[in-house]
Amino acid sequence: MAIDEYGPADRLTARELPTPPVGPDTVLVRVRAAGVNPVDGKIRAGHLAGAFPTHFPLVPGWDAAGVVEAVGPAVSGFGVGDEVIGYVRRDDVQHGTYAELVPAPERCLADKPVRASWPEAAGLPLAGLTAYQALQLARTGAGDTVLVHGAAGGVGHLAVQVARALGADRVVGTASEANHDFVRSLGAEPVSYGDGLPDRVRAVAPDGVDVVLDLFGGDALDASAELIGRPGRLVSTADPEHVTRLGGAYVFVKPSTVDLGVLAGLVDAGRLTVHVARTFPLTDAAEAQRLVEAGHVRGKVVLTL
Repeated sequence: MAIDEYGPADRLTARELPTPPVGPDTVLVRVRAAGVNPVDGKIRAGHLAGAFPTHFPLVPGWDAAGVVEAVGPAVSGFGVGDEVIGYVRRDDVQHGTYAELVPAPERCLADKPVRASWPEAAGLPLAGLTAYQALQLARTGAGDTVLVHGAAGGVGHLAVQVARALGADRVVGTASEANHDFVRSLGAEPVSYGDGLPDRVRAVAPDGVDVVLDLFGGDALDASAELIGRPGRLVSTADPEHVTRLGGAYVFVKPSTVDLGVLAGLVDAGRLTVHVARTFPLTDAAEAQRLVEAGHVRGKVVLTL
């Protein structure tokens, strides 16, 4: 599924493209499932045009799970037939994961967790790495109370579980009322969004919170600053200037074989579950993107091939 110019989701069309090149340190993956993330729509609309060199026709997608089809001569960690997952963020944007074949730098891949289905595996990389790297940056560990904004969403529902795996004593998660039971099932104490959030968080965590993972920016960051004891443990994926002014840190997820391996290990240990809200066939990628862009998805949306 590719676009020839930036625009709305209906610009995505199915077409036959040449098999992508396999560089010396590149793994060619036959995709079985591809995660759909908010950034995919931003790329399609041209909002990241200034951040990455871009070439058309452009195939979106940074998340994949599949089987190794071929490897470059310098690849040492994977072989043909291996089942892998990947956060396939290359240095340019063109050969994305909404395709039967994707060229993935070796540094972007890890072994697929055995206990995960293909859709679950495809929903793990970007969201899981974002949660893990952000919580690591905030030095999350034993004894901590962690506040996760958007705890029912793609990153948020994984962050709740990762925080517990890192040793956090308590996790508080913001979510709509309809998602409170889901957030509880993940191991967090839910609180509702909106005005008065600091008071609602204090009602369940009277001593405040030690770590905050913000996925929205704006008012959520200001509310978080009222609650956290050490601003340096406030991390945001959404608002770099604002979080920096508050003394926290901005997170932009990085490919990492090691970190993906940690996440896969948590899945296989039964400590991390990817909730797949809905799957779509690859040719319905436009509909899948529109669903993600509308917000309020519980967990992940995935394309299947």
